[in-house]
Amino acid sequence: MKKRLTLEKKAIAAFKKAIQGVIKSHRESGRPLAIWENGKVVYKKV
Repeated sequence: MKKRLTLEKKAIAAFKKAIQGVIKSHRESGRPLAIWENGKVVYKKV
């Protein structure tokens, strides 16, 4: 029998998939990715 995912787990999975898409898009276009690090916005090349 298949286990049903909770709404929380579905949301986390969707969020991870969306993040992967953003990283892939930035990598392909050569744009830096803005992330939050040590209380500041930092642009990283991916």
